[in-house]
Amino acid sequence: MAETVALGLVQAIERAAAQLADDPAIAGEQAHAILTRAPGDPRALLILASARRRLGDFTAAHAVLAPLAAAYPRAARTQYELGLASAGLGQRAAAIAALRKATALSRDLAEAWRALGDLLFAEGEVDAAEAAFDEHRLALIKDAALRPAAEALIAGRLTEAEQRLHQLLSARPNDATALHLLGQTLLRRDRFGAAQVALARSLAIDPTHDGVRFSYATALFRQQKAAEALPLLEQLMARDGADAAYRNLLAGCLALLGEDARALALYEGLLADYDRQPQVWLNYGHALRAVGRGAEAVAAYRRCLALGPGFTDAYLGLANLKVAAFTPDEVAVMTALAARKELSDDHRLQLHFALGKALEDAGDHAAAFENYAAGGRMRRAQTPYDPDAHTAQLLRAQAVFTRSLFEDRADCGEPSDAPIFIVGLPRSGSTLIEQMLASHSAVEGTMELPDIGQIAAGFGAGYPERLIGLTDADLTGLGKTYLDTTRAHRKLDRPRFIDKMPNNFAHIGLIQLILPKAVIIDARRHPLATGFSAFKQHFAQGQAFSYDLTDLGRYYRDYVALMAHFDAVLPPGRVLRVIYEDLVEDTEAQVRRLLSHCRLEFESACLSFHQTDRAVRTVSSEQVRRPIFRDGLEQWRHFEPWLDPLKAALGPSVESWRR
Repeated sequence: MAETVALGLVQAIERAAAQLADDPAIAGEQAHAILTRAPGDPRALLILASARRRLGDFTAAHAVLAPLAAAYPRAARTQYELGLASAGLGQRAAAIAALRKATALSRDLAEAWRALGDLLFAEGEVDAAEAAFDEHRLALIKDAALRPAAEALIAGRLTEAEQRLHQLLSARPNDATALHLLGQTLLRRDRFGAAQVALARSLAIDPTHDGVRFSYATALFRQQKAAEALPLLEQLMARDGADAAYRNLLAGCLALLGEDARALALYEGLLADYDRQPQVWLNYGHALRAVGRGAEAVAAYRRCLALGPGFTDAYLGLANLKVAAFTPDEVAVMTALAARKELSDDHRLQLHFALGKALEDAGDHAAAFENYAAGGRMRRAQTPYDPDAHTAQLLRAQAVFTRSLFEDRADCGEPSDAPIFIVGLPRSGSTLIEQMLASHSAVEGTMELPDIGQIAAGFGAGYPERLIGLTDADLTGLGKTYLDTTRAHRKLDRPRFIDKMPNNFAHIGLIQLILPKAVIIDARRHPLATGFSAFKQHFAQGQAFSYDLTDLGRYYRDYVALMAHFDAVLPPGRVLRVIYEDLVEDTEAQVRRLLSHCRLEFESACLSFHQTDRAVRTVSSEQVRRPIFRDGLEQWRHFEPWLDPLKAALGPSVESWRR
């Protein structure tokens, strides 16, 4: 009889536990009934408390859980429930303590790691939160064959993790979890295209996995494919609109798509919930800078630093504003941080670039250059660049894009004249030209769009030679594809739009074949001014040549040579060269010349460009919101004693760059 009663009790407890997720009210009633038969049963008490917590009655849940946890201090799930109840009551410190106990007692309790990560994130403990989220991901891995790779990934042994996963996938090519782990590994290695492929396969195998969907959206975002990431994030938000990671990534995508009001609203909502989270303050600062709210951006960056003094990205954000001077205290803190041996390379190089700006503003040019060079060396090691391969690629372009090719294909391509391409090198005045043209009533400024580069990358190692074999319909189709994929960035219903990706100079031949009526403008500046300005800038991605003076000189020389080639094989005047120095010295004449080349009537707003209210996402954002100033024309001369490697690599182009 006793055994029968015990068996019935176990079954009743199992039934009540099974009800918790779907109907906590029923589960609570069943637990209460069990307790009338077996007063003080810890299993029934835990179910009762969990039911009350799920129904939002945190006080009642806590009243049950506190004595239960004291009586059974080694019960991991009791500590977990106590942590959630404490969090519901706003007792974050107690909640974190209980969840730490739960995870210490049971490392495989995935939901406890997730809850702990959320609380640590809210407290602004970025590294600890990420460690907890990593443990959550690891706890979800139940396949023993995958555990070593997952542990290597979490420990940062990325090469080992990738090798293990490739070995496993060779035997199990349709393992969705292994593909997800591979995608996460590739994301951490900044191999975003490869990560996208792995994650797309994983999601195709298991479309229900929201973790994969989020990682996939992240891979797309990191490649500036925000329009493709957006539907994935909207699905995630529909299921859990309160998730901080979803909201944060969605805000980043919206900012890339020019949906600045929505992005700012998301960041402000996040800050209402997570006002101690430095990462959100940092992202908010970036968004404020883009829309011209410079003073608020400074305040956001400094709030980020107040919460996370080691958050070196915020120092870089202040440096990139160009018009915000560092305080002596900030310089002292940066200097002390940079001297710490345990500092990561990423943080150290960010400090070097920020300190370079601070010391340059203070007139200490030798120390400023030393910091720029140190940051450049570290960034160069992180972003491998092969100048010989780049030179060879541009020589291949010269061999393919001949006058006869363009004459034979003169009637090909999409005939739209909507795009205005501004090409050249970074820091050559392209943002100023964009701001002037975007002040015209017929022109919309967008951003540095990746679409032309992505079309080129689609041909793989056979680019540009494979273009020769394309039919007229193929070329027209590629032009239409470009117009379709860039449409998400056009918000103002204006007939013309600007694509200001500097690196598109390498793809002028492609542009000519697929968009023969698009406008092309070559923004050019003195090579030593351009070179040094790029050298001292920490770019988020895409400019690996800029961290070494010799690489920079070679890159500029190759650029000038390729542009000279296109001048020779394209119709005269096809590409308009705009010299930054001329634009500064004789602004109206150069603006009129620009507008004429774009087949636009003169509008005086283009001269008062600094009053145009639009988002600007480059590091020149604050500079183009001021009237023309000449201070920057000769700034590079302060650093001329250290520019000999740049001069040597430039060769004759240091004198002939205007041609």
